[in-house]
Amino acid sequence: MHANSSKGRVTKMVNSELDKGSAGGRTTRRDFLKASTVAASGAMTAALGIGHSAFAAGSDIIRVGMIGCGGRNTGAGNQALTADPGARLVAMCDIFMDRVKSKREILQEKRPGQVTADDDHCFAGFDGYKHVIEASDVVLIANAAKFHPLHAMAAIEAGKHVFVEKPHGIDPVGIKLMQRAADLAKSKGLCLVSGLHSRYHPGYIETVQRIHDGAIGDVVAIEENFLRGPYGVIPRKPGLTELEWQCSTQYHFRWLSGDDVVQSLVHNIDRASWVMHNELPVKCHGMGGRSSMTEPIYGDVFDHHSVVFEFANGVPIYAFCRTTNGCYNSYSSIVHGSKGVADIMRCRISGETNWRWKGKSNPHQVEHDVLFGAIRSGKPINNGHYMVPSTLATVMGQISCYTGKEITWEEINKSDFYYPPKPEQCRDDMAPPTKLDANGSYPVPKPGFTKTI
Repeated sequence: MHANSSKGRVTKMVNSELDKGSAGGRTTRRDFLKASTVAASGAMTAALGIGHSAFAAGSDIIRVGMIGCGGRNTGAGNQALTADPGARLVAMCDIFMDRVKSKREILQEKRPGQVTADDDHCFAGFDGYKHVIEASDVVLIANAAKFHPLHAMAAIEAGKHVFVEKPHGIDPVGIKLMQRAADLAKSKGLCLVSGLHSRYHPGYIETVQRIHDGAIGDVVAIEENFLRGPYGVIPRKPGLTELEWQCSTQYHFRWLSGDDVVQSLVHNIDRASWVMHNELPVKCHGMGGRSSMTEPIYGDVFDHHSVVFEFANGVPIYAFCRTTNGCYNSYSSIVHGSKGVADIMRCRISGETNWRWKGKSNPHQVEHDVLFGAIRSGKPINNGHYMVPSTLATVMGQISCYTGKEITWEEINKSDFYYPPKPEQCRDDMAPPTKLDANGSYPVPKPGFTKTI
């Protein structure tokens, strides 16, 4: 595994990657519960150079493609090129060509000599992903989450390694496709790495391991917060069609993003599941709505959500997310135990045992170090066993907020609900499924009236 030793960062982690396939193509809660925890007690910090080891295709060059050219995938592209000196960014796509070319320029400045994508390998539109996959060995996916399962599956079917940002789907149909993609990647010996980066943070790993070792006694309850202002609000540029406008501000439209429980709390719920040895909540009830971020520029998503999840042993997760200006902000995962409290994101335990991790890490970089190290070593890594169920749990919570109903794991797992149109049906000239109403607003779900499953 390659690392830039001058930065002294963590470059190898010890992961237990057990990906249990689904029976008969249908993913069950029992399948998910059989998966083991991802991380051991810590991360190895010694850098391992790749030397002159060759890529499996017989070349030291690993061709990297980007599907999506927003800020997150630009960061992922830089991290991928940093992880391996033999990596070359060869192809890029986005809905907007100007975004592709501007991000190419940024990456050329950051990683001179490693960005070789010419104009003929810059693509725009909904079908651009097909050309990126064809040109690449490794595909980085960080675009509208609606498309993550489709694009991941297409890349894996084509024999390509995949990094895919969270969330790993926005509805039950998409999540089931991502599970099939994870199963296929394992059967084909391909890497599938998730953007749920908490699992790659050595301080979080050690904190969770200490919880497992009994440092706070029995887990009594978990509090999860993701409270902040709205995602970037982008003024509507003159000349954009309604479809282009919605795609330009994807986080504010449900059909593209799945809303904030899925987008944001997926990190928190994944950490909570990890604490509970990859158990999953058996049910949840939630509430949410729009209180102040109501102008059309905020699309059709809620601006606050509260969800109570419950595990089979009765332990609750009290989960909150909000995207409202001028309010208290917090991003935290607090685990309350019978003998103390663990603050995962501060890597701190207090109570009968007092401990704090004092190291530093960039887990966004580590996940790419691990990915490219796995490719070089021929020992594929697959995060499917946690990335898929954690995302489905947030979909369960989101739908509970929209409907006002208690939703069980069995209900969400067997549901065939999806936000239309299906990803493969999206076209550059289509009309968007979400339209302004007679009052000039985008309609939002009405708890107690909205039905999905």
